[in-house]
Amino acid sequence: MEKKELPAGLDKAVTGFERYLTGERARSEHTVRAYLSDLSSLLAYAAGEGITDPAGLELGTLRRWLGSQSEAGASRSTLARRAATARTFTSWALREELIETDPSLRLQAPKRDGSLPGVLQQQQLARLLADLNEAAKDGDPMALRNRAMVELLYATGVRVGELAGLDVDDLDPDRRTLRVLGKGNKERTVPYGLPAALAVDDWLRRGRGKLAAADSGPALFLGARGRRVDQRQVRSVVKGLFEALGDTSATGPHSLRHTAATHLLDGGADLRAVQEILGHSSLATTQIYTHVSVDRLRRSYQQAHPRA
Repeated sequence: MEKKELPAGLDKAVTGFERYLTGERARSEHTVRAYLSDLSSLLAYAAGEGITDPAGLELGTLRRWLGSQSEAGASRSTLARRAATARTFTSWALREELIETDPSLRLQAPKRDGSLPGVLQQQQLARLLADLNEAAKDGDPMALRNRAMVELLYATGVRVGELAGLDVDDLDPDRRTLRVLGKGNKERTVPYGLPAALAVDDWLRRGRGKLAAADSGPALFLGARGRRVDQRQVRSVVKGLFEALGDTSATGPHSLRHTAATHLLDGGADLRAVQEILGHSSLATTQIYTHVSVDRLRRSYQQAHPRA
């Protein structure tokens, strides 16, 4: 990643922090890029105040930096993320003895927006899958692939990066389970249902071989040129499907993850089981979906109860 030109002391700290994220923390390339973008913004602001190394960072600098971001129109969720980046960096810098005290301990940022994630209703999901089934009838390999990807995204709640990284031998068709390599290189096993199993099997039997090329390797899902499908392609497919529905707040593959979690809880699944399926390290992260379910329950009550 190209960094803004910084004083040598700050630039050296960025390099060390990047090694920490990719090595010790095993963060994904996308996550590292986001951290470094936020950090470069902070340190460029600090350099503008005459700070040349991390030891010069003070709480006031961090607050003024966030204030400048707010004045520039950054959302509450963006400000919260950037404050979290600052805390992660200064905590690391303290451990590395680049600073004597952590200036971010009293740093406060706006809470993230409380909006609930967009999810598909059962009827919307049924329409989407019906369209995918219709498109796959003639055996077009891309249509077979798209149906299998969407069925698997919904069946397992995997992240789009996890889906793109799947290999054929990550599937256990007999047990209908999937081996997933998640954040921090943590491996988990996720079950999937019969519709997803049939869609994936159809893709492997009738579709994948038509797209496979010499450099396909073991990738489960392939692009038009035979290489492993990338996240951008998956997002484009799902975005187009949601736009075709026309009546949903869902926007991309992550909405299928939200939908899977919400429907599991609506169906009575245990919260900790959903945590394990989604690969959340903290139960608190999973609990947002209980709010989604309660919101759906409240709407149903208001629509159906005579005295609502």
